[in-house]
Amino acid sequence: MIKIVYKTLFSLITLLLIAVIYLSIIGVKTEKFNSKIISQIKKIEPDIKLKLNDVSVTLDPFNLDINVKTIGTDLIYRGKIVEIETIKSKISLISFFKNSFSLSEISISTKSLVIKDLITFIKLLNNDPKLFIAEKFIKKGFLVADLKIEFNESGNLIENYKFSGLIKDGKIDFFSKYVLNKIDFSFEIDEKVLRFNDIKLILNKNNILISKLTALKKENKYLISGKLETNNTKFAKNDIKKLFRNHFLRTDIEEILFSSKNDFKFTLNKKLQVSDLNITSDIDLDNLKFKNPLELKKIFPKIKKNFILKNQTLKVEYKKDDLSIVGSGEALFQNEIDKIDYEIFKKKNEVSFKTKLKISNNPIKINFINFEKEKNSDLELNFIGKNNIQKKLFFNEISLKEKNNIISLKNLVLSKNNKINDIENIIINFIDDDGLKNNLRLTKNKNNYLVSGNSINVNSIIDELLNSENDEKLKLFDKNFKIIFDIKKVFLDKDNTIKKLTGFLTLNENEISDLNLASVFSDNQNIKFTIKDNGNEKVTTLYSYRAKPFVDRYKFIKGFEEGDLNFYSVKKNNTTNSILAIDNFKIQEIPVLAKLLTLASLQGIADLLTGEGIRFTDFEMKFSNKDRLMTIEELYAIGPAISILLEGYIQRKELISLRGTLVPATTVNRTISSIPLIGDILVGKKVGEGIFGVSFKIKGPPGNLETTVNPIKTLTPRFITRTLEKIKKN
Repeated sequence: MIKIVYKTLFSLITLLLIAVIYLSIIGVKTEKFNSKIISQIKKIEPDIKLKLNDVSVTLDPFNLDINVKTIGTDLIYRGKIVEIETIKSKISLISFFKNSFSLSEISISTKSLVIKDLITFIKLLNNDPKLFIAEKFIKKGFLVADLKIEFNESGNLIENYKFSGLIKDGKIDFFSKYVLNKIDFSFEIDEKVLRFNDIKLILNKNNILISKLTALKKENKYLISGKLETNNTKFAKNDIKKLFRNHFLRTDIEEILFSSKNDFKFTLNKKLQVSDLNITSDIDLDNLKFKNPLELKKIFPKIKKNFILKNQTLKVEYKKDDLSIVGSGEALFQNEIDKIDYEIFKKKNEVSFKTKLKISNNPIKINFINFEKEKNSDLELNFIGKNNIQKKLFFNEISLKEKNNIISLKNLVLSKNNKINDIENIIINFIDDDGLKNNLRLTKNKNNYLVSGNSINVNSIIDELLNSENDEKLKLFDKNFKIIFDIKKVFLDKDNTIKKLTGFLTLNENEISDLNLASVFSDNQNIKFTIKDNGNEKVTTLYSYRAKPFVDRYKFIKGFEEGDLNFYSVKKNNTTNSILAIDNFKIQEIPVLAKLLTLASLQGIADLLTGEGIRFTDFEMKFSNKDRLMTIEELYAIGPAISILLEGYIQRKELISLRGTLVPATTVNRTISSIPLIGDILVGKKVGEGIFGVSFKIKGPPGNLETTVNPIKTLTPRFITRTLEKIKKN
């Protein structure tokens, strides 16, 4: 009897074990749970319909749960269908036997869905404006997702869902400005956190990886953080115009190639507004080509139309309104590569900067002070400063260093129109292109400035002032001030030096209103320069015991020697009337005059002019200047060999028109000595005798002048009068 009981009990246990194993592994199909699943889904949305097939039921004996699973289900809402791969749920085994069971959770796995169709379906459930925006931008893509929903013991929905899945082959188009293609990533979403992993996409043909993106829900905002990487990302000019259409980069950059690693975080509100943006980036800038924004041909002779930054390493940090950029690398501004280091910091409305440019094989010239960098030497340019909200540009320091050559500016302030508003000091200490030592200092004393030092070469400065065609180029200052000069030695050129330059200059609205400078040559021969503006007219005077340093600047005159110079001019109503007088000088060669003498068959005098030179006792020119036109009222020169009287005008760089009279001085002297009767001058005492000379005309554009010469038998009364005046004066 006991054996029968054991056998029966063993058989029952065996059958029960087989049943449990069967139910755990294979399970059974039933429609018993269909209504329960449908009712639980309707708690999410009452109008949702489910088209269920048979439900498979398996046993979880260890957790005392029943696993319910349906395959190939359709979710239907207002005629729109979402295909479901599986729906899974759990039912407590105890509640099942009590016949009071309910689903504790539901897991829904979708088939591969078209994202646009899914958005359309969700819009039916929740008419959120953000879904309309998403539907507008999202062009294509597929989604496979799992949704897990939990219920409490009463069968009510708990806000503790989990949504995860994959996005494949997505495409987003932001108004054809940013086109994101081939978007692939996985995601995990619950009621508090959104996690996106390994986001791979193509932005305008460039691969971008966002290895991590997290959105943490906090009240009505999301705190978003992530990591973004780019590799060999390249944007051409058209791409840049699209990407930065309304930004400062939109037109200057031609192309850019870079790789980067970026950490970012920001806050996003319900209206998709970004705040508290924080970005840290490590950037390898392989190539950045942009249009040259600077007109610096006179300083950098080989400057290019486009600048290129190469092999740059940058560290970029942005936090709220603060930005810092620290970088270094190679710069191609001219023909050869230079090295550049820079630091840029933006804090609220102020930008500070520090830049160092090391130039080795490229040239640098500063013609105004006759500075030129030596070949194959290292020159360092430093700029330290800031730009504030008042649009003033403040340079703490600008320095140029090459071996022992130093040019330094401290505390330079530029106004918004890039004119000098203030400066603390300037120090120059260098050997210039003429081999002359320049050692000078400008220091500020209240509202005035003192220029002092051992020596300065003003050769190029004088040339620049004489040849300046645009007064605006000289309007460098934004305020009025006075400069006091005390310089031991001034080089007018390589061969002419003055000593003990003292005096002052007053600048009023970029015009010299008062100037008084005095100095002496090495043998105590004086030179004095004055300007006085009384409001109605400006009077300028220059007297130099030596005329040569000034006359030698005109390249068409060669071999000028001796002579003193006296210049006087009055400027009124934008017209300047001037008188230039030079006495007792000699000229070795004037090509135009030599040509005139040759055409006039005065070959002996022409040979003298191009040989030993011709001496003149007097030279006087009366002329006026207005805009680009110089009108020569009279130019008269007299000497032992020849006398000249001419008039005309010169339209700068456009046209020269001169006419005059040229007479050998021997004829003039003989005729003048034959006075007393004017008739004798005009006719002569003998048949065939009389005064002879030539009249001439010179006309044409500079560099292509035409000269005509006509012999004359008698001289004009004007020529005779001017000759008599000069002879009588002497």
